[in-house]
Amino acid sequence: HFLQPSQEGSQRELGSNVSMPCCVGTKETAFISAVTAAGLVHSVTRSCSAGNMTECSCDVTLRHGGSVSEGWHWGGCSDDIHYGMSFSRKFLDVPFKNITGKSGSGLVAMNLHNNEAGRQAVAKLMSVDCRCHGVSGSCAVKTCWKTMSSFEKIGRFLKDKYENSIQISDRLKKKLRRKEKSQRKIPIGKEDLLYVNKSPNYCVEDQKLGIPGTQGRECNRTSQGPDGCNLLCCGRGYNTHVVRHVERCECKFVWCCYVRCRRCETMTDVHTCK
Repeated sequence: HFLQPSQEGSQRELGSNVSMPCCVGTKETAFISAVTAAGLVHSVTRSCSAGNMTECSCDVTLRHGGSVSEGWHWGGCSDDIHYGMSFSRKFLDVPFKNITGKSGSGLVAMNLHNNEAGRQAVAKLMSVDCRCHGVSGSCAVKTCWKTMSSFEKIGRFLKDKYENSIQISDRLKKKLRRKEKSQRKIPIGKEDLLYVNKSPNYCVEDQKLGIPGTQGRECNRTSQGPDGCNLLCCGRGYNTHVVRHVERCECKFVWCCYVRCRRCETMTDVHTCK
């Protein structure tokens, strides 16, 4: 439900004889790269804090310090995001860095950037949790620690970055640059998602690209979200048919010893895209 269908697209070929699969270098693959990198950071860091890994534990750099004047100090188990980010870079970035060839260098740099954008999202959304200590529930002293946000919140952040992703030039010079010449003076942020190729049309079936389309997909007539008929059916409209459900209901235990139920029948409207 993070991604929405795009109305335009193309397929590109990289290298002299190597044909890349559908959707390479699009905003959807940028989102996937970022979510994968962020998910690896999140999972590894959580395992560190839980004591499930011998290579890491809590963030020991925060054990001593705080603000005595403000009545709080670092304690508890702060998430060691530094180890998680380092692990994610080694696991995901090294294969890209081993790729050589002039034709693929722009895509490689873009993928490395999108991986890092996912990791930066986890770091940006770190928060501080505190617990109060004192007589009769007072908060004379607080113990605080750093913790990661839920992955759902990180996903929403990256979804917003996906919707505002930046198209860049497929020709890598000294650094990544925007495709639109009029916008090239605007800097590209570490948290921005980048893409080279416009997305294919996900609304219409294309067997060569492996796109199933949305015809026949069940949709929610009242929803304004990604599952809504207006968006999912791409403006083609939808069909409505009635489905009959028969199930056991109002079950009661009868002494002794069996369960007696009624057969209940319900009628439900089901909407599918044209």
